[in-house]
Amino acid sequence: MPQSAAIIGGIQQLVLYETRARYFLVGSNHAQTKHRVLKIDRTEPKDLVIIDDKHVYNQQEVRELLGRLDQGNRTKIGQKGSSGLSRAVLAFGIVGFVRFLEGYYIVLITKRRKMADIGGHFIYKIEDTTMIYIPNDSVRVTHPDEARYLRIFQNVDLSSNFYFSYSYDLSHSLQYNLTLLQRPYEQWSSAASSTEEEVHTQSKQDSFDIFEDEGLPTKVVYGLYNEPYYKYVWNGKLLERVKDIVHHDWLMYIIHGFCGQSKLLIYGRPVHITLIARRSSKFAGTRFLKRGANCEGDVANEVETEQVVHDASVMSFTAGSYSSYVQVRGSVPLYWSQDISTMMPKPPIRLDQADPYAYVAGLHFDQMLQRFGSPIIILNLVKKREKRKHEKILSEELYRAVVNLNQFLPPSHCIDYIAWDMARYTKSKLCNVLDRLSMIAENVVKRTGFFINRSDFYCHTLRPDERWGDVGGHITSTGRLQTGVLRTNCVDCLDRTNTAQFMVGKCALAYQLYALGMIDKPKLQFDTDCVRLFEELYEDHGDTLSLQYGGSQLVHRVKTYRKIAPWTQHSKDIMQTLSRYYSNAFSDADRQDAINLFLQVYQPSEAKPHLWELPTDLYLHQTSTMAIPQDRRSYTLWWSEGVLSYLPVPYDEVPCEENMKKVKVKRMNQLDESIDIYTEFFKPYELTSFDDTFCIAMTNSAREFMPKTVGADPNPFTVRKPEETGKSVLGSKSSKEETVLQRKTAASAPPPPSEEAISSTSEDDSEEDREDEGTVSQRSTPIKLLTESGESSRTQEEVFQHHMAKEPYGLNLAEFPSEDDLLIYQRFAHLGESQHRVERTEHINPANIICLEPVSRFPEDSIYAVLPPQVDKNSREVFESHVMTGQGQVRALCREDMLMYREYIKNRYM
Repeated sequence: MPQSAAIIGGIQQLVLYETRARYFLVGSNHAQTKHRVLKIDRTEPKDLVIIDDKHVYNQQEVRELLGRLDQGNRTKIGQKGSSGLSRAVLAFGIVGFVRFLEGYYIVLITKRRKMADIGGHFIYKIEDTTMIYIPNDSVRVTHPDEARYLRIFQNVDLSSNFYFSYSYDLSHSLQYNLTLLQRPYEQWSSAASSTEEEVHTQSKQDSFDIFEDEGLPTKVVYGLYNEPYYKYVWNGKLLERVKDIVHHDWLMYIIHGFCGQSKLLIYGRPVHITLIARRSSKFAGTRFLKRGANCEGDVANEVETEQVVHDASVMSFTAGSYSSYVQVRGSVPLYWSQDISTMMPKPPIRLDQADPYAYVAGLHFDQMLQRFGSPIIILNLVKKREKRKHEKILSEELYRAVVNLNQFLPPSHCIDYIAWDMARYTKSKLCNVLDRLSMIAENVVKRTGFFINRSDFYCHTLRPDERWGDVGGHITSTGRLQTGVLRTNCVDCLDRTNTAQFMVGKCALAYQLYALGMIDKPKLQFDTDCVRLFEELYEDHGDTLSLQYGGSQLVHRVKTYRKIAPWTQHSKDIMQTLSRYYSNAFSDADRQDAINLFLQVYQPSEAKPHLWELPTDLYLHQTSTMAIPQDRRSYTLWWSEGVLSYLPVPYDEVPCEENMKKVKVKRMNQLDESIDIYTEFFKPYELTSFDDTFCIAMTNSAREFMPKTVGADPNPFTVRKPEETGKSVLGSKSSKEETVLQRKTAASAPPPPSEEAISSTSEDDSEEDREDEGTVSQRSTPIKLLTESGESSRTQEEVFQHHMAKEPYGLNLAEFPSEDDLLIYQRFAHLGESQHRVERTEHINPANIICLEPVSRFPEDSIYAVLPPQVDKNSREVFESHVMTGQGQVRALCREDMLMYREYIKNRYM
C-alpha cells in the first residue's frame, strides 16, 4: 500500500427529502455505510441558507433521524395518512446552486453513464439533470423575467459532454495526479502536522475499535485531497457560494469536452486507450463570437487533450503501468475578431488592439509554462500565401509576438515556432500532407517526451532502438515526465488542428506502447487495427469539439487528407459546411448567452440591464475595460516568479510551499473505505454480472476492427486491406478503385524518420516547398504489380495457379516466399546443422564453434527445454488455502484476516 492515496468522494448517492420549511439532502457513499446530511432552508425568498453539521452518520442513525423528522413535521401527532417528510429526488451529485432574479435553484445529477476506467477510477458522463426551486411557494417573490433566464440557463445541455469522477481529478493530467501520489513521506510531514489538530478531533469517533485490545496496529496512510485546476472546471462558480460552508465530500467538479475509451487487445492482453479533452471555462463561447484572447491571457476554444495508455491487466496506480501524452489547441493569442454582421462565410479578420510588447501573449504563455514546463512548441497551420490578406494577418502578428517574448527567455527554454501552410499542401497533388505531419510529430515527441510511471524494460537495453535514445522529457527513478507541450492552432482550431493532433498523438502512441513493452519498435503504420481504433477515437473527439465551438461536425477528416475518402464524403462535407454556417449565423448568439449565464460571467441583477439587452459581452470577458489595473506585469520579465528556476519541469508539479498549500492531508487507516479503490471498483458487497461490466461494453479492437475470416492474424499491428477489416471504412469497391486505393494508402504510410531539420521560423520559401514536393512525389510512386526480372520468367498460368491455391484457412501456401524469408530460413537451417554436428562430436567444445550471448533471464530457456516458473511461498499458501476451503477445511485466521474482518465490522455496523 502506498504511503499516500487519493481520497474517494464520500458522497455518491443522494436522496432529497422535502418538508414545507426545509430540504434535507442525505448523501452516502456507494456502500451506504457512511452518510452525511445537508439542511437547506426554504423560508428565505432570496438567500441561500445551508447547514452542514459535518457529522458522519451510519445507516441506523440516518433512519432514526429521518423518522424523527417525519414525526415532527406531521400536521397532527400520530397521523399516518400524510407524511410530514416526502422523498423528492434520487441523485448522484450536485452540480451547483444558481440564482437569477428570484430565489436559488439546486441543480442535481439524476442519470449518469460510465465512460472510462483509469486504474479502477471510473469517469462518468452526465446523462440527465434536474433543477429544483428551493424557496417555498408561500414566500416566493415572482419576477416576470425569471422564466426567460431559466430557459437561457437550460440551453446549456448538461447531458451533452459533461463529465465527472468521484475518485479521480479530471481537471489535472495523469502526470500531475500520479506525481502527487509518488512524492515521498517527508514532503507530507509538514502538511500533515498543520492538519493534525483536525485529525485529532475526528479521531475520537473514527478510531473507536472493538478490537483495540487485540494489539493489532494498522498501517497509517496519508489521504490526499487536492484542489482542482479551476480553468477546466465548469461548475466552479455554481459551487462558490457553498464551498466554504459544506464538507468537501459534497463538492463535485465537472469538466466539459470529450471522454472516450477503447480496448486494444494484443493477443488477449488488454490495453486501454483513453482520450480526455478538457475545454477551458475561461473566455468560453462560440466560433465567431469568441476569437483570440482576453486581457488575462485566456484564449478562445482552448482545449487540453490527453491520451492515456495503460495495461488494463493490472489495475493499481502503484503496481500498474500508465502512460500519458498531453497536447493543446487554442485560438491565436492576440486581440483579434471577425465581424459577423456582413453575413459572409469567411468574415474579414481584424486586429482590435495593438499589442507591440506582446503583453497578452506573454500572459498566455506564462500559464503554459506553469502547467506544462518547457519547451512550448507552437504549430501554426494558418495560410501564409493569399491573394488578399486574411489568415496571413494572424501568422505575421503571432511570429512577431514570439520573437519579442523569446529575447527575454534563456535560450534553452525559448518558445519554438513552426509555421506550415497545411491548406496549400493539401491542394497539391504531388505533396502528401500526412508525410510532412509525421516528420513534425516525430520531432515534437522527441522534444517534449511523454509520461510513464515505470522505468525502461531490460529488453530496451538488450535490443536498443536508435529513436528511443533521442526521446526527451525528464527522466526520474520511477519513469519519465513530459516537459513542455505542443500548441496547435489554425483559424478555427477545428479541422486542420484535429488532423495535426491525430498525427502527433499517433506518433506518441507508438512511443507509449513501446515503453509499455507492447511493440518492438516505436512506429505504427496506417491501416492497422490499432491505428484505426485510435483514428476513430480522434474523429469522435474532433466531431464533439467542433459541435461545441463551431456548431457542426468536422468538415475535413483524416481520410480526406489521406485522399482515400469515399465519394459520398464530399456531399457530407457540404452539408456540414452549411450546418456550420447556419449555426454561426442564427443560433450562436443564444448559445453564447447561455454559456455566459451558466459560467456566471453574467449574474442577473435588478440594477443591471438584462442579458438579452446587452449590445456585446466584451466587457464581461475583458475585466480591464471596467477597471484600471493597479499593478502591471513587466514587459521583459513576463513570466511568474519562480517559474524559470524549475524549468523544464512545470512549476505546478514542483513540491514547493505554494503548491503544498493546495493539498489537504489526513491520516487514515490503510483499510479505510475512503482510500480503498479495490472495494470502490469491484464492489464486493453487491451482486454484479460480467455481462454488465463496463469493460465488456467498450469498443474492442478484436471485435470491431479485426477481420472475421478464419485464420486472420490477430496482431493489431498488422497492416490490413480496407475490405479485410471488421468495420469497413470504405465499403465495396471495384478492382480499379482498389488499385487506386492501395496506391494512395502506400503513399500515406509514414516515411522513416528523416534527419531533415524542421524550420522553426515563419519563412517557408518556395525552394523548401519544391524540395518537399520532390521527396513526396518519390514516395508517392504507384506500386508496381509485376515483379522484376527474377520473377518475370513465370508464366501467366503459374501466376493464376498460385492465386487459385488459396487455403480455406486464409493462408496462401503456394505463394513463393520472399528473399528475406528465404535468407532467414537458410540461416536457421545452417544453425540447426551446426548444432547437430556438435551433438554428434564428443571431443569438440561447442563454445569454440559458436558463441551466443544469452538474452533471457531464465536459467534454462531454449528450443529444447524451459524451466517452470518459480512460485513464491505466499502464492503457494494462498492456493493451498483455496484448495483446503473447497474441501471443507478452513485454515486458522492470521493477523491480516483479523484486520480485514475488523475493518469490515467497523465500516458496516459501527
